[in-house]
Amino acid sequence: MRDDREFMQRAIELALLAEQEGNLPVGALISLGGEVVAEGRSAIWVPKLDATRHAEIEALRAVPKDLWISSEHMSIYTTLEPCLMCFGSILLHRVGRVLFGSSDPYGGASPVFAHLPTYFHERFADIELSGPIMSAECDPLYDRLMELVIARGGRV
Repeated sequence: MRDDREFMQRAIELALLAEQEGNLPVGALISLGGEVVAEGRSAIWVPKLDATRHAEIEALRAVPKDLWISSEHMSIYTTLEPCLMCFGSILLHRVGRVLFGSSDPYGGASPVFAHLPTYFHERFADIELSGPIMSAECDPLYDRLMELVIARGGRV
């Protein structure tokens, strides 16, 4: 879909901005009805160390409260396969679609999908998961992310 590419391109722009700010190059946005309703970018290192400030979490926190009633119709676009924390939060918020740009064999949640607890497994069955999409554009972001993580001794 045209919107999917446009939204993922904006997520890439957010990832590049996060990288310029000294954070990991990960960006995310949430759409509803073809409109962007929230954006987020990695902020785990700058302005201060906070390991919960992943791009997806930042985007979820930015959604206007009155829109959560429509969460099943929301889509989240992220440049990187969500980690366990982010994917769990996406499921808890009942976001209907998840689209990610690059697979993350280092920290992505996909290896545990077959082992989710009952509640999360039921929620997982209700979402549309697509990825990797636009990997040619997002894989270089992942490569740079891994370089940064390795430079820090594998610590985020």
